[in-house]
Amino acid sequence: MKTTRSFLTSTLAIAFLGGALGVASVSLVSPQVSVAQMMQTQAPKPLSPSLQGKPVVVDIYATWCPGCQTIAPTLSQLKKQYQGKVNFVVLDVSDKNTTKAAEAKAKQLGLTTFFEANKTQTATVAIIDPATGMVVQQFRKNANAGDYTKVIDGQISRMAKN
Repeated sequence: MKTTRSFLTSTLAIAFLGGALGVASVSLVSPQVSVAQMMQTQAPKPLSPSLQGKPVVVDIYATWCPGCQTIAPTLSQLKKQYQGKVNFVVLDVSDKNTTKAAEAKAKQLGLTTFFEANKTQTATVAIIDPATGMVVQQFRKNANAGDYTKVIDGQISRMAKN
């Protein structure tokens, strides 16, 4: 009974505080939001001019990451297949020094928001629209080249029409 009363008191206090602050509703459980959804709620922000005109494939990589080793041959194949048609960016988070360099590179290229949201998610590969900075598709530990080519080809086709 004491636990129930304590819970109700806490719940009422939270509800009162929320009302006092002008919050329409208070949720005790936060919903799961994907990185792509989070990035899409932010205002569109084009990537660096050096990345414009071609789809951008960003790889969050670390030497110690087994998933990164698994997808490396696929990414190598894609780099050869799309040479000159796609911008490939590798952000190496293997250690403090490489992470610091990756952070600077991300800032220079307009990928800061993406990097901050994903720097702990090694083996993440995202295809980003450089005109908007929005993630078109994001994969994690995915070595299936067909999944990437489908999205990349769609982006190349879309950009050719614009």
